[in-house]
Amino acid sequence: MRWSHLAIGDDGQSGAEQPAALLHRGAVARTFDTPEFAGVTFYEIHARSALNRVPPASRMTFRWTVNPYRGCTHACRYCFARSTHRWLDLNAGEDFDTRIVVKVNIAERLRTELAAPRWRGEHVAMGTNVDPYQRGEGRYRLMPGVIGALRDARTPFSLLTKGTLLLRDADLFAEAAEMTDVGVAVSVGFVDEDLWRGVEPGTPAPRRRLAMCAALRERGLRVGVLMAPILPYLTDSPAALAATVDAIADAGAASVTPIVLHLRPGAREWYLAWLAEHHPALVGPYRRLYGDGAYAARSYQQRITGQVRALAERAGIGRGAPRPGPGGGVAAGAASSVGVEQAAGVAGAATLAAPRQGQLALPGLAG
Repeated sequence: MRWSHLAIGDDGQSGAEQPAALLHRGAVARTFDTPEFAGVTFYEIHARSALNRVPPASRMTFRWTVNPYRGCTHACRYCFARSTHRWLDLNAGEDFDTRIVVKVNIAERLRTELAAPRWRGEHVAMGTNVDPYQRGEGRYRLMPGVIGALRDARTPFSLLTKGTLLLRDADLFAEAAEMTDVGVAVSVGFVDEDLWRGVEPGTPAPRRRLAMCAALRERGLRVGVLMAPILPYLTDSPAALAATVDAIADAGAASVTPIVLHLRPGAREWYLAWLAEHHPALVGPYRRLYGDGAYAARSYQQRITGQVRALAERAGIGRGAPRPGPGGGVAAGAASSVGVEQAAGVAGAATLAAPRQGQLALPGLAG
């Protein structure tokens, strides 16, 4: 269902389509006449709540998330969150990349909820659905208010991102780390820039993300790297894995966690369509490796994890004890690891957290 309503462009003209599921929230559709946002519509809504409770049946080790945005201009072909756009009567392909929901009141709502007597100061995870430091954050500036609210409430939190825009808020993260446990992880699955342009077209270049990791380290924050996704037959050769791990080590990462690409409904169709167009010879091998499921064969995952573990140990990633944070917890980005997405529990290894089948373990995210 679609219909045009409340659409506002920089030129004052209306006409952008609005998802029917957002109508009851009084969404305003807005476009910006700038090259970086060409073809993108932002749906500004006033969220009823900021804290999202993770369902009790989930295997995640945290129970609360904050998501300022839905949809993501990073446009990663493989993004597992694509299917969530269908809940908005939007598609998991181009709509996910170009129709972005913005919760313009997220910081105010979060402050109110963190101040409520019922709030118990539990860990809050961010970046577990879509990236809060995607390009639209440069215009909407929601994250300073979010981080400030968490800091002032002394609520422990973690964040996973590909967005170098996080550097804008580095001082806020450092301040928060003085008051509570803070985890930061940067996602870099490979350093091949030709492949990056095709499969992650809206993200900062991989080496720019690693430069951010180094810059955050200079501010006293220890940052882990999620080496994900490792793309079968594209970024999994010994040379490609070694180049990525060496670059991660050069950035001073506190830990590295390899995750082989997984293909859930929504992401699976979108990624395989891209593969068929750009690497048609790999479609057959992918179908044999994944079958009808979302995960690559266990033997393949174990082989890749073992290779990365050996490379990380050789490069010295994770050497040195993590410094304690407030109340004895690990400091920002220190090498505690929790599962984020389909986690089965805490997997703590300073150098590497090796995920089991159906488990996604991240460095630097305290549970």
